[in-house]
Amino acid sequence: MKRRKKSRSARAKWIFGISCMAISAAVMGGIIFFSKAGRDEMVPGNSQEEESQISEKQGEDESNNKIQEKLEDMTLEEKVAQMFMVAPDALTGVTGTIQVGDITKEAYEDRPVGGLIMMGNNLETPEQTKEWNASMMELSQEKTGLPLFLSVDEEGGTVSRISGNDAFGVEDVGDMSEIGRTEDKQKTYDAGKTIGSYLKELGFNMDFAPLADVWTNPENTIVRERSFGSDPKLVAKMAAEEIKGLHSQDIYTVTKHFPGHGGTSEDSHEGAAYSESTEEELEKCEFLPFKAAIEEGTEFIMAGHISLPNVLDDDTPASLSKEIITEMLREKLGYDGIVITDAMDMGAITRSYTSAEAAVKAVQAGADVILMPEDFEEAYQGILSAVSNGTLPEDRIDESVERILEVKMAK
Repeated sequence: MKRRKKSRSARAKWIFGISCMAISAAVMGGIIFFSKAGRDEMVPGNSQEEESQISEKQGEDESNNKIQEKLEDMTLEEKVAQMFMVAPDALTGVTGTIQVGDITKEAYEDRPVGGLIMMGNNLETPEQTKEWNASMMELSQEKTGLPLFLSVDEEGGTVSRISGNDAFGVEDVGDMSEIGRTEDKQKTYDAGKTIGSYLKELGFNMDFAPLADVWTNPENTIVRERSFGSDPKLVAKMAAEEIKGLHSQDIYTVTKHFPGHGGTSEDSHEGAAYSESTEEELEKCEFLPFKAAIEEGTEFIMAGHISLPNVLDDDTPASLSKEIITEMLREKLGYDGIVITDAMDMGAITRSYTSAEAAVKAVQAGADVILMPEDFEEAYQGILSAVSNGTLPEDRIDESVERILEVKMAK
């Protein structure tokens, strides 16, 4: 009897202990639960924000990994080809190329350039243009596994390859100077959207617009009608709106002509164009629209063939100047997108440099894409030779191609 009483007593103590432990655990669990609930109420959506940030970071890492993998898979020749944007005639050697026939296919297979710019003699009808763009995009995907930059110079008004061609039946939005005088942001956005809409319909994905030049020299007739005006803040506001309008139609934008063509009096198509602005004056005026374009996410900024005697020690055009492209545009303004040169077949370049020299100097300066060299093959071989002899490290080529891939592989 005594043994059974002791046993029951022991079991009772054991049950009591277990009960106490269970109660304590339940109490602690409740405290933790309500404490967490309180924190969640104090910081609404905190866990969702964290998850979103983690997901975004994972997406960026995955994208970066794909870009690096693509970069590593490319030959040097393929990488250098991506750094050129040429007209169809320069690619094929045939004046007035309008169809993707055997000659075009063979030329592209041999030199798979990163982009093409359609000139007036390559634009015949809407149907022909659509067919060209669709066929070249397909050819690019098959050859390189990448989309092609399919571009045109369509500012509206004075510079209009499409709306200036009656065969396309497109209404011209007019010169940007006219829209600038209204100071109406909505009209600028609508102009960008309208241009973007018909370019997209024709198969283009890139436009050489907006013009971010501030027209400060009354003698400058080069950009007088093309510029939004002489007030840098107005030009900045309008350039940003046009970018928004073009982006609404999935059109890449090329903001031009850094560091500003509005203060020059010469035409860089003919020879050197000079801006007398000091660096301080550039920062207060010409740079403002480019800053606005950078904030709006422009994919390209064009470096113009503009000499700055009051900034540089010589007459080197901005398109070939490391001080202008790398130190000013990239480091001072914080731009890390694609820098494209102005057309390299213009007198400001051809009068002083060979196609190979100009291409190498532009890349050394920090440019990523060479636009329309006078002799495409010479420029292409010039960069390859510069890498081969150590003038250009391959890392510098990779830096530019990585920027190109970031845009091309984002869609």
